[in-house]
Amino acid sequence: MEKYAIQRSVKSYYYTVFFLIICMFIGISMSNPRSGGTDSGLISHGVIVVVLSIFLLLYPKFRTHSFRLIIVILASTLIYLLFFLYPNTASNLILISLIPTISILLFDEKLFYFSLILNTVLLGFSIIYIYLEDWEAIYPLLTGDIVGSIVNFIGSQVIQCFAFYLTSIRIKNQQVYYEQMKHSERLKTTGELAAAVAHEIRNPLTVVKGYLQMYKQDQSFDTDKREKFTLLIEELNTAEQVISELLSLSKPLKNKETEKINVETSLHSVTDLLQSYGLLNENKINVSVEGTCTITINKMEFHQLLVNIIKNAIEASSSGNPINIFAGRKRSYVEIKVSDVGQGMSAKELELVGTPFYSLKEKGTGLGIMICNQIVANYNGTIKFESNKGHGTTVRICFPYKK
Repeated sequence: MEKYAIQRSVKSYYYTVFFLIICMFIGISMSNPRSGGTDSGLISHGVIVVVLSIFLLLYPKFRTHSFRLIIVILASTLIYLLFFLYPNTASNLILISLIPTISILLFDEKLFYFSLILNTVLLGFSIIYIYLEDWEAIYPLLTGDIVGSIVNFIGSQVIQCFAFYLTSIRIKNQQVYYEQMKHSERLKTTGELAAAVAHEIRNPLTVVKGYLQMYKQDQSFDTDKREKFTLLIEELNTAEQVISELLSLSKPLKNKETEKINVETSLHSVTDLLQSYGLLNENKINVSVEGTCTITINKMEFHQLLVNIIKNAIEASSSGNPINIFAGRKRSYVEIKVSDVGQGMSAKELELVGTPFYSLKEKGTGLGIMICNQIVANYNGTIKFESNKGHGTTVRICFPYKK
């Protein structure tokens, strides 16, 4: 569905661009007062139209900020060139006023403010230049009522700012809704899978594990075989852990008891538990808490959340690097920040965090982070992963503050 929507969007873009290119070339060739000779202005007009058309056609393949910047600069150059080449065309003033709209259509916030400032500066210099050269008679549409023209220009920029503000809010809301839908779909898919197979898998695993434990204690087997039984039991324990995680997603706890939790106490409790695990790789866990941080949550789920996040940080860290944990008040929320100096993640890997069965660990399932996301969402919290390849990862968890 997503792929179809993208294809439809690109198709609509090309239809619009082709129409725009046709209009630009019609403007050059039909009823042009500068046609019929080797006018340098007309040649410049044609060259910019050709270059702009090429960049517009290539844009779907190169959706970068730099590419959008080039398009805005070329479009601005073309519009101001039209203004100076054809001073009696009233639509040129309208086009100048609408230059920031290009950035709105390209959904680029930084570029919008850049084009807004650029357009204001260019128009200001254009007006000064016209008056310095005594060209008021050549540009009567602008200079005939200069105060009115300036007021109209400022008004158009304010309207575009308002339109951009509303558009950006709508886009951000759609992105949040889309992410929520993707997360819900992941939970639904995983839950259906768990409900279908978890119990059927757990029963034979329990039987096999029981026999292996019995054979491990049987002295008639030599030491080498008993060690292999131990290895098999460990693998079955891993499989049972995956099944338990699946079941916790498919059948979340109902009527959970919540209580007021002191975050500092819980953090020290969990870190004391995991400190020895971290010291195996010389990863010391540092905890820092500012002020009184209390939240309302199910104690067992909060413990599970902290263990998952801190354990992941330890496993991702290089030997000797510390795990830094900070908790503090942030307006009406309590923020818990867990940072490691490990291998980090690329932007693509970061996007896939929380996807079922996607993990960067050798024996990971990806379900641990999915469970963490679910726990945080159940208590109106947020969880955010920040990472750069080779520079470690920071996990920010926020819960509403409880007095």
